[in-house]
Amino acid sequence: MRSLCASVLIASQVLLPVPALAQIQQVLPGMGDGGEMTASAERHLGDQIARELYRDTDYIDDPVIAAYVQDIWQRLLAAARARGELTPELDERFAWTILLGRDRNINAFALPGGYLGLNLGLVAVVGSRDELATVLGHELSHVTQRHISRIMTRQGRQMPLMIAGLILGMIAAGKSRNADAGQAMIMGSQAMFAQNQLNFSRDMEREADRIGFGVMTQAGFAPQGAATMFEKLQYASRLNDNGSYPYLRSHPLTTERISDMQGRFQFNMDTVPPQPLAMDHAMIAARARVLTRPGVDVLRLWIDSASSGEFAKSSPAQQAGTLYAAALSAKEIRDYKAARALAERLTVRVADDPAAARQARWLSAEIELAAGAAPKAAALLDAKSKDRPEMLLAAEAAAAMRQPAPMIQVLRDWVATNPRDATAWRTLSSLYGAQNDTLRAVRADAEANVAILDYPAARDRFKAAQEIIRQSKVVDHYEASIIDTRARAVDVLVKEQAAEPPLK
Repeated sequence: MRSLCASVLIASQVLLPVPALAQIQQVLPGMGDGGEMTASAERHLGDQIARELYRDTDYIDDPVIAAYVQDIWQRLLAAARARGELTPELDERFAWTILLGRDRNINAFALPGGYLGLNLGLVAVVGSRDELATVLGHELSHVTQRHISRIMTRQGRQMPLMIAGLILGMIAAGKSRNADAGQAMIMGSQAMFAQNQLNFSRDMEREADRIGFGVMTQAGFAPQGAATMFEKLQYASRLNDNGSYPYLRSHPLTTERISDMQGRFQFNMDTVPPQPLAMDHAMIAARARVLTRPGVDVLRLWIDSASSGEFAKSSPAQQAGTLYAAALSAKEIRDYKAARALAERLTVRVADDPAAARQARWLSAEIELAAGAAPKAAALLDAKSKDRPEMLLAAEAAAAMRQPAPMIQVLRDWVATNPRDATAWRTLSSLYGAQNDTLRAVRADAEANVAILDYPAARDRFKAAQEIIRQSKVVDHYEASIIDTRARAVDVLVKEQAAEPPLK
């Protein structure tokens, strides 16, 4: 059965049953010129779906992987703007937000309104930034070309709710204890009709291939990345019948598409020189593998692999990836002595590569924080860093040491320019809590709920803040004014949300 999302992949691993967050990939396309469906309406539908995904247990905001992906994503967005693919209207109205999922399934997918999903399983197997840019560039092109809007307009007014309902049905199926019963939920005639009607056309796929390639190359990524990605897809397509490769079911890898891309490369994929594995990419891929929660037995195997005979035979970048996976795995099973020893080996291995050395330093700080050694973690970090992962780690260490003051202003400045960063808001809340500033802690927690579109929870937190003000003998009138204003704004959003047709 063909599905409707977008992704790119190759897997040499056995894929486990698809968790809920990734199952959305089997339904939705990306997007193109919009017809009757306005950009605002598409964004509104995307917000409804994203609200559910933020609640999904597979959703993860890992600052390290998110920062790596964002660096690629922002370069692609800039290239799309320069090429005129991303119009000012879409640039302003759409979310342009990537949601990470823990799923081992190798996929990425576009949602209405500029939301994109990216499974850690895909991050774990791509061999370079250029390959990942190929995936994201393809997805971005589905968005900028308004493919979802085209399809929805063609199918009529009820199609948006049918799509959203099907997505949420798949999420429910992924969480069902009875897998057969869960699948039955999404195999009804309405779901089948919606899925069949939403399949990408071959023209849309070719369009996304063509524009995505132009965007990724203009962004400075090597065309070889696209070549090797398609080579992997071509290999994986031979395994398509076992159901393990949803990208291939939704994106039929025809000889025509492969030939078209070969023509764009102006070289034969069989003669493309292999791209060297970058140390920092190997470490990010290793992190993604560990964070998919493969199980304790697998984590122990990865720890042991750092002492195997194969380790000495591997390249420096491969060794960096192996050591990173081993150290993070040891941290995950709370063997902090082993984690520290492996992190020290990693630090030595990557000392000559600044990007990789930074990743190793962050990992060491994570290990120290997990081990309850916040002062040691703080000593490894720059509290003034503008790198989001380092900033959040430094804030966590400051809160643990009950010394929040230096980091509060850093986080306040950050959320002022990044108000949709829920993790930063929650970290700021913990800093205020460490300072015994309950009012501001509650307000920051409310803003975190706004950031993930959970308006009822945000309203409750703002009400709690208002109650604190009423009971306080000394009132900060400036803060009270902000809370009252935000409470009224969120109350409007709650009422609007309550008036929306249910998605399921």
